[in-house]
Amino acid sequence: MDTDSLARAAAAAMWADDRATAAMGMTLDHVTHGAATMSMSVRDDMVNGHNICHGGFIFALADSAFAFACNSHNRISVASGARIEFIRPAQLGDHLSAVATQIHQGRRTGVYDVSVTNSDGGVVAVFRGNSATIGGELVTLDEQGEQQDA
Repeated sequence: MDTDSLARAAAAAMWADDRATAAMGMTLDHVTHGAATMSMSVRDDMVNGHNICHGGFIFALADSAFAFACNSHNRISVASGARIEFIRPAQLGDHLSAVATQIHQGRRTGVYDVSVTNSDGGVVAVFRGNSATIGGELVTLDEQGEQQDA
């Protein structure tokens, strides 16, 4: 199995149990080895008292894209830290896209950057996540490197 096929299989396994991401209306648009793109539309229940998207939802979108990117190696990984810089507000009805890219992936730790853009392509936020590999795999491969049936 090539690395991008493995990334897609790992993402499918993660997606099957990711109720939080689905509940926020996020979609996994693309995943490859070390990268992922997710999107979400800003709904009425995501707008804060300033009538803009609550930053927590923007963070959650970036964090989810980061999660799919750092798990694309089929090694179970979690966040060990993250930070976000908000550049401009997201508005009700905006369609946000988060593109996560691998900066470094070692045996146990990784660094990933995520850019969140709005419907017009303007940068809403930039996010940097640090991952920690905790052991185990999302999909099981046989001796030939092909996915085993569950």
